[in-house]
Amino acid sequence: MRRIAATLTVVALLFSAGSAWADFDDGLAAYQRGDYATAFREWLPLAEQGDAGAQQYLGNMYATGRGVLENDAEAVKWYGKAAAQGHASAQFSLGLMYFNGEGVTENDAEAVKWFRKAAEQGDALAQKNLGVMYVTGEGVPVNNVKAYMWWALAKAQSDEGAAGNLDIIKEQMTPADISKAQALVDEW
Repeated sequence: MRRIAATLTVVALLFSAGSAWADFDDGLAAYQRGDYATAFREWLPLAEQGDAGAQQYLGNMYATGRGVLENDAEAVKWYGKAAAQGHASAQFSLGLMYFNGEGVTENDAEAVKWFRKAAEQGDALAQKNLGVMYVTGEGVPVNNVKAYMWWALAKAQSDEGAAGNLDIIKEQMTPADISKAQALVDEW
C-alpha cells in the first residue's frame, strides 16, 4: 500500500512539474506574440510559487508596461526575487534599476553588486556595464585593469560595445597594465 501511495505521489509531482513548464512555455509563447495579458496570467502563479524565470519576466513586464501598468517598484520586487535565486538576467536587470534609480533610490554600489553577480555568471551586458563602472568610478574605485578584464570577457561573447571600449582604454593603459588585465582574463 505504501508503494502505491509513494508511486502516486511521484506521478503527481511529475505531472505538476510538467504542467508548470507548460504554463511557463504557454506564457512565453503568449509574450512573444504580444498577448501580454495571457502571459501575465500564466506566469503570475508560477512567480508566486518561486519560479525565477517567471519572476524575471514579470519584472520585465512591470518595467516596460507590457500587459500591466508600468511600475518600477513592482519590477524591482520581481527582479529581486529572481536575482536572489541566482537568475543572471534578473541580477543584471536589478543592477540597472539601482544604477538608474528606477523603483529604488539610485545606488551605484548596489548596481555594482548585482552587475558583478550576473557578470560572474557570464552575462555579457553585465560585464560591459561593470567595465564602465570601473572606468568611471561609479560604485567602485576607478580601475582600468578591471574595466579591461570585464570588457574583454564581454567582447569574447561578441559584444561590440565592449570591443569598442577596449580599443579606447588600451590607449590609456601602460603595456604592464594591459598584461596584468590580460592575465586576469586568461585566469577567468
